Amino acid sequence: MLRSFFLGCGLTLAGFLPAAMAQAPQAPDVAARSFLLIDITANQVLASREADSPVEPASLTKLMTAYLVFDAVKAGKLALAQPLPVSERAWKMPGSRMFIDPKMQVPVEDLIKGMVVQSGNDATVALAEAVAGSVESFVQRMNEQARGLGMKNTVYKNPEGLTEPGHLTTARDLGLLAQRLMADFPEFISLYAIKKYRYPGTPAANDTNRNLLLFRDPSVDGLKTGHTQAAGYCLIATARREFPNLGAGNQPGPRRLMAVVLGAASENARANEAQKLLNWGYTAFEAVKLFDANQAVVSPAVWKGRSPVVKIGRPQAIVMAVPTGTASKLRTEIVRQDPLVAPFLRGQAMGSLRVRMDGQAAVLGEIPLVALEAVEEAGPFGRAWDALRLWIR
Repeated sequence: MLRSFFLGCGLTLAGFLPAAMAQAPQAPDVAARSFLLIDITANQVLASREADSPVEPASLTKLMTAYLVFDAVKAGKLALAQPLPVSERAWKMPGSRMFIDPKMQVPVEDLIKGMVVQSGNDATVALAEAVAGSVESFVQRMNEQARGLGMKNTVYKNPEGLTEPGHLTTARDLGLLAQRLMADFPEFISLYAIKKYRYPGTPAANDTNRNLLLFRDPSVDGLKTGHTQAAGYCLIATARREFPNLGAGNQPGPRRLMAVVLGAASENARANEAQKLLNWGYTAFEAVKLFDANQAVVSPAVWKGRSPVVKIGRPQAIVMAVPTGTASKLRTEIVRQDPLVAPFLRGQAMGSLRVRMDGQAAVLGEIPLVALEAVEEAGPFGRAWDALRLWIR
């Protein structure tokens, strides 16, 4: 039987924050075609406009190229020190370049830096060819990966982002991709904070990262810029700031926000609008840590198990972003099967936790809960005894 269990007053757990949340702060005016602001720590969208409208991604395309390249390195298919040839196709790529040519053998790590910092289309093509054998095969993998990540409104036609019919995505899909890139390949994310890079022997032109926020805001550590005439000026900016009580126990810890700004009028405008969103997100919403990673939210009784209870929670710290000043109004309830009959595997879905504001019926969010530890089935006597108790119950 599915039952709901109310968890008293005060703070407990949280989930996604809908745009229609009562008392939600009004987002600032953003001079861009579309935008999205995500609290990555709380896994919530704080504000958006036209987030599902199709747009050209320009060089934000390179985030998907990077995803596949990082995956190849992680899988041992490429080595960072491995020198790669530069094809005629890569050498002749128009637009932003790191200025490599067919006489060179360039290490994978340098090509990655050329793609990330200089937004080099030549480096991007060289990496795509190394991973998949050809640009065409690589683009096929890009689209397969997009589907695998749940990017429902994205179609890639090339790995670098130059304008091509049908090469489209959305702010929401880009936000999803950027979050997965950071979560799946944290060892590479520091590359996006590099302010200057130039491969030895190439011109010094185009050696500065175009993300102006890296030079303006010390909390900004990424992520990628893009520009074509059709796409306008685009930026995905990530920031990491320390806040009280977000670390282990009640220690200070990081809170990360991400602003996706698409179709701004200039390089300076995209930086200004992204900065505006980040600052607003940090001040208009407060982040409340409800449970530490692997902390039990509840430990209900188990029937027919070797343990009398099962600890239910999340393997990650559970944080919710709420309008500043409203944290004390959160109320939660657990929804789970009852009775709980062993066995249970670690990580097995065990129900969910619903979040509401005090006095409101609307559910603000619902987050899945899992078993934090395995519970094995009891022996024959234990199972028989609990079967009798359940029958009497």
